[in-house]
Amino acid sequence: MTAFDVLRIFLPSGAAFFIGVAMTPFVSHYLYKYKMWKPRGGKVALDGRPAEEFNKLHVPKEVGTPRFGGIIVWGSVLLTAALFQILATAVPDAFSGLAFVSRSQTWVPLAALMLGALVGLLDDLYEVQGTQGLRLRVRLGFVTVVALVCAWWFFSKLGVVMISVPWGSGEYFVGSYIIPIFVFTTLLLYAGGVIDGIDGLSGGVFSTIFAAYAALAFFQHQFDIAALCAAIMGGLLAFLWFNIPPARFYLTETGTMGLTMVLAVVAFLTDAQAGGRGLEVLPIIAAPLFITVASNIVQIFWKKIFGRKLLRIAPLHHHFEAIGWPPYKVTMRYWIVSVILAIIGLALALL
Repeated sequence: MTAFDVLRIFLPSGAAFFIGVAMTPFVSHYLYKYKMWKPRGGKVALDGRPAEEFNKLHVPKEVGTPRFGGIIVWGSVLLTAALFQILATAVPDAFSGLAFVSRSQTWVPLAALMLGALVGLLDDLYEVQGTQGLRLRVRLGFVTVVALVCAWWFFSKLGVVMISVPWGSGEYFVGSYIIPIFVFTTLLLYAGGVIDGIDGLSGGVFSTIFAAYAALAFFQHQFDIAALCAAIMGGLLAFLWFNIPPARFYLTETGTMGLTMVLAVVAFLTDAQAGGRGLEVLPIIAAPLFITVASNIVQIFWKKIFGRKLLRIAPLHHHFEAIGWPPYKVTMRYWIVSVILAIIGLALALL
């Protein structure tokens, strides 16, 4: 690794951040001009009744604050990728090494990011028109189909039949079972996207996760993947600049769907097929997402078995709000935990 290799990572990250900040006034103006927020606040629980505890805390914020903040993230990543590609074509002697869009490493994760972002954008459009958005089974079906295609690519094109495991030899032969494992992982990560529930929370958590995978890919000499993750981190930090309390807009489905889908692809790309442990450390680095999913599942089963709720509100970050933690305290403590988990996961992956 050379100083130029380091530059290949930091330049896309910085470029995505400044592009994201620069495009925000235009995006924000449009979102406020056309009132791109939910016309009615509030959520409905899984049993069909209003989520009373949640609605007490968040209804006032949901009306008047636009959705579509994810546009800043994937928009800045796309523009950054295009910028370095154009520079590499126009001035190859100076910039050829900075282009990070490559068939071998970043075509599939970029495709997953954009497909998720566009379907999430459609869901957000339905939301601001007063409907409940795309039905959950439609969104889950879409994520499943894209995950199946990506899993087939890993198995058929890349010949991935091994995954990293935290026991034994470190790698385990799974053969064609890599396909259901990939789909299951992607769905779990997508379900964790509901962490986008408090000002600044999702931006801080996701940026830490992608920073960790940028570092992991870098040390594994997967420089294009590292540059893509770094660009996503830069776009997330640009979003976070405007999402800290009081939030200018929310990440919503056009952000979380694309981010969770690309994260699944990156985790497998940095795993056994690259001689790494990207999948093994995913439950650690992305633990805030998995804990969010687990708290929802536990809440549902607890209520079915015992007839009452375990948490005041699920997922967990809203429970902390309901018991009296100020939203900024929940957010900052999640940030701290995310950084610690990212460091632990990265250290274990590099051992």
